[in-house]
Amino acid sequence: MLKKQAHRPAHLFLDDTPYFITASTHEKRPLLNDTIKIQLLELMRQEYERCQWRFDHWVILNNHYHIMVHSHKGEDLSKIIGRVHFKSGQIIRKNHAGYKHIWLNYWDYCPRDEKDYLVRLNYLLINPVKHGYTNNLYDYPFSSFHKCVVKTGREQLMKQFKDHTEHKNLILPEDDF
Repeated sequence: MLKKQAHRPAHLFLDDTPYFITASTHEKRPLLNDTIKIQLLELMRQEYERCQWRFDHWVILNNHYHIMVHSHKGEDLSKIIGRVHFKSGQIIRKNHAGYKHIWLNYWDYCPRDEKDYLVRLNYLLINPVKHGYTNNLYDYPFSSFHKCVVKTGREQLMKQFKDHTEHKNLILPEDDF
């Protein structure tokens, strides 16, 4: 099912499907400090798992995040993100008084095949380098990169980046910083 409202991006709600999801703070303000990043990650894990979604990959930066999840019931997506953004908004407001709007919205994309999935995963993993947070992904703690290295292996992950370089040319309007 596709839902679209005039002021929001269209959302596709599919069962048993991988999703690449992006959300940014309102006006792309850098509201996510290290403590909040840890709390946001735990909130996301809890809410997705509560609805039986698999929480596969993530990267959290100072003003946005990217995640890759696998749906159980697609119609639960808006509710899950609504709860994550509501609860994390309360936490963020404690650290940044005076901000009424914390999150802008979210964008979702369902990869079409394994190659499309790996391109999005590479984009997610390389994001801390792309935005200048680090030159070495091993040094950035707010990402599933470390999990990927353990699960996939360093050599296979290097091959994945080499074989799927399209992430370098991937332009996401919602991530245009």
